[in-house]
Amino acid sequence: MKREIKFRVWDHNTDTMMIPDNFEFCDGEICWIDAGREAGPKSGNDGDPGQFEIMQYAGLHDKNGREIYEGDIVRVQETMDNGRIVCLEAVSTVVWNGQLGCWCCHGEFDGNLADYAAGTMLNAMGNICEVIGNIFENPELLEGKQ
Repeated sequence: MKREIKFRVWDHNTDTMMIPDNFEFCDGEICWIDAGREAGPKSGNDGDPGQFEIMQYAGLHDKNGREIYEGDIVRVQETMDNGRIVCLEAVSTVVWNGQLGCWCCHGEFDGNLADYAAGTMLNAMGNICEVIGNIFENPELLEGKQ
């Protein structure tokens, strides 16, 4: 089975989302990151991993075909279940849940704070998730939601 392994990084020094070109490892840990802004390689930034927040691609796409990354904010909207409407309207964050061993939408669902498997929501519920931002560039989308 082939799967894409991709990352993006948030640079805390410049408050910019970047695409990493290279991770350098020292003793099994990341010790340097070469990153380029999406605007092009000449506008990149390199540095200590402490200045970056690393986010992994979940291997999933939202209902518009946009790639979903850890740290994305998604809107989950209602869908049909055997002819009746099931309302799952919520705004949540994409996170890795180590206990469940899967990518999840973390947020308030039906009045309860919980994690729901993002793959299940995207695949079994007719692509009802939509990326509307991320936790660094759009934190206001989560105000009062989590």
